[in-house]
Formats: sequence, C-alpha cells, structure tokens
Amino acid sequence: MERVVITGIGVVNAIGNTKNEYWDALATGKNGIGPLTYFDATDFRTQIAGEVKNFQPAVYMDRKAAARFPLFIQYALAAATMAREDAGLVLDKLDPYRAGVQIGSGVGGIGVLEENARILVERGPKRVSPFLVPFMIINMAAGQVSIHFNLKGPNSASVTACATANHSIGESFRLIQQGHADVMFTGGAESAITPLSFAGFCSMRAMSARNHEPERASRPFNKDRDGFVMGDGAGILILESLTHAKKRGAHIYAEVAGFGMTSDAHDMVSPPENGEGAAKAMEFALQDAQLPIDAVDYINAHGTSTPIGDIAETNAIKTLFGARAYEVPISSTKSMVGHLLGAAGAVELIACLGGMARGFLPPTINYEVPDEACDLDYVPNESRDAKVNVALSNAFGFGGHNTSIAIRKL
Repeated sequence: MERVVITGIGVVNAIGNTKNEYWDALATGKNGIGPLTYFDATDFRTQIAGEVKNFQPAVYMDRKAAARFPLFIQYALAAATMAREDAGLVLDKLDPYRAGVQIGSGVGGIGVLEENARILVERGPKRVSPFLVPFMIINMAAGQVSIHFNLKGPNSASVTACATANHSIGESFRLIQQGHADVMFTGGAESAITPLSFAGFCSMRAMSARNHEPERASRPFNKDRDGFVMGDGAGILILESLTHAKKRGAHIYAEVAGFGMTSDAHDMVSPPENGEGAAKAMEFALQDAQLPIDAVDYINAHGTSTPIGDIAETNAIKTLFGARAYEVPISSTKSMVGHLLGAAGAVELIACLGGMARGFLPPTINYEVPDEACDLDYVPNESRDAKVNVALSNAFGFGGHNTSIAIRKL
C-alpha cells in the first residue's frame, strides 16, 4: 500500500487566518473567544463565540463568489487555496482524475436555511432563493473546491458531527493508501454561529454561559468548566502519496501513519464515562500505524470543556496508556479557538503539525482549578518546548462517533 504524507496546510479560525498566524498564536496561548457580534445574542443563554476576524474572501475567490457563497464554502475555498499554494501544487501538471476532495461540515449552510425559512414565512415561496438548496447542502464545500481547482477524482463529504474532519482526513488517507488517488484536498469547514444553531445548543445547555468573561469560558479539563464555546473556520490539508510527493520534490510536514474509528453505541450526545470507544479509536490508529503506545509524544485532545466529555477522554487515555498516561502531554486547543464542530479535527491536526514543525506543545489555556477526575498533564496555560515525532489527534462527535489520527514526522 502507498504511504501517505501531508504537503500543504490552509487554515482559518479565531486566532489566525494563515498557517503561520495560527501557529504563532498557539505558541503564545492567544485567546480568540469574545462577545458574539454576528447577531444580537441578548436573549440567548450563551453570548460568546470564537468568531473569525478580518477574513477577506476576495483574496481567495472572485468578488461575485465571495458575495454569494455562504461562509462555510468561503472558508473552505480560502483554506484550500492556501493549502494548494503551501504544497506548491501545479494544477495543470496533475492528472485531474487522480486528484480529489473530501471536505465535510457539521451543519453546512445552516444560515442560508434560516434566512430562507424566514423569507418563506414572511414573503411566500416565490421569494425563496434558487440557491437555497445548493448553498445549504454540506457537500457543496467539497463540490466548489473541486470546481475551483478542476479536481475530477474522488469527491465526497463526511458528516459525523464533531468527528467530521477526522473522518474526511481518514477516508482521504485510505483512498491514497489503496491507490485510488495521488492527491486529496481534505478537512472540514464550518460556519455554525447563527441564531438557530445557537438556540439549539443553548436549549441543550451544551455551551458555556460564562458570558461575563468570554476569554476564560473555554476551559477544558478545568474543574468548573460548564460547556464548550463555538468557533468558526476551516482547516484543509493536502494529502499525497509519498511516491507522488517525492517525485515532485514536495516539502513534507509529516506522514499520516494511521487512522482509527469506532462507535460508542451508547447515547445520542453523551459518551460513556469510561471512554471505551475513544480508547479503542486511539488503539486502532496506533495499530494501523504499527506504532507502540511508547512512541506517542503528544495527544491533541478533543477536549471540549464539557463536564462528561473531558472525563471520558481522560479515562480513555488512561485505559489505553496505563501508567504512561501520566507521562504523555495532552492539550486542547479548543481553549483558544473554540469548538469548530465539523472543522475541529482538521484545525487541531494542523496544531499538531505546528508542534512538530516548530518544536513546541500547544497549551491548554484557562487551566486554573484541577479536577480530580482529570488529573493528567494537559500542558497548562503555557506552551512547552518539546520534540514531537509522533502525535495523536482525537475527534469525537454526537451519535457516538470516535476518531483518532496518528501522524509521524519523517
């Protein structure tokens, strides 16, 4: 089977609209959470978010597209453009049928749906936009990236809630590994900071209500955590076969060494407290990579800052690593960017790549009061110099979806 490597990175999120901005911000523990500005949240239980700042879509697409496309497609196109440039891919030298796209989203164009539902009620069916359907459906980010770059190979979109991006990357890894493609644009994009989306999560009481101090609201593994903070953005990676990357002299960030996935078969939204399914996903990723647990230098945790979720993931790591669980550095970069739902896994894998490239461990900021049920090394509050050769990146989603990706420095 083909070995698979990462050669390009593109990212948009609350603390950086480029790879280097993002990595610089991670290294300094920058906080991207603030008061919500996209809409009036006065009546909402949660009034804070990890909003994207200073995003300029016209840099990455023509003005007509920038004005028309919903944000999740804009973010995907921007990150894909950055990833292509970073990888140095010359499109007319690619076999278009050997280059594909696998980009997912948790909720896609939910803002388009909201707007047109309001138009339907207030103004009638004839005023509903003809773009409602193509701009609402989740696969359109992948579709537009394919169109934009003339990528005619495998093209699809995973939808597994907050595990979406990891599933997208994992499936792209398999496609290349099994010889179905040479190059894949993969990851996730999300723009879920909308009134309807917020109202639903507020009703579930899944998000933090620490509105008076937003910069301290996302606090994974901290004892008084009270829910996640939503973020927007995208993370896109260029995956290539090692053969293809070497042939064109590409810079290689890391090898995608293994991918593991399981299901909890337990509950719609809550994982089992013992974290059994999450432990198995990590175990399967390492087995796939033919790596022992002693090889893991760092884990980027799903770490959402929810009471049960953080305990379950901590228990999963303890189950798999045993006594070594206390020696493996773990951090949740959601403490800085918020939870990007379907884009989270990609943005967090890019954080791992930053640690590998620059020799540091991103911190878990806002770690102030230890929780006796979460007693591992979460790289509290400040980044740490370290050599990272092997990392795991976890992503878990509503419905019981568990994923873990193992990457290795070449």
